[in-house]
Amino acid sequence: MGQQEQERIIIPDEDGTEHVFNVLYKFDVEDTDATYVALIPVEQEESEQQDLYVFRIEEEEGDDLRLFQIEDDTEWEIIEETIATLQEDGII
Repeated sequence: MGQQEQERIIIPDEDGTEHVFNVLYKFDVEDTDATYVALIPVEQEESEQQDLYVFRIEEEEGDDLRLFQIEDDTEWEIIEETIATLQEDGII
């Protein structure tokens, strides 16, 4: 069988350049009643220092996802706590 295929998301930036990210983890947060996805850039997957990107996601019909940047400080704090817990539990 081979290893499980890493789920990837392609995000174009404002210049239209496409960036490929590995999906590290998807998680739901009850306090915000939303689903989030934690991503790392594919080009950093082998490096010691990895930038973690987190977006709120909404699933559209079919397999389409809409990504939203998180701009609310309270929402960020909840997400950071959730990620810290996931890391402590060894989930990510």
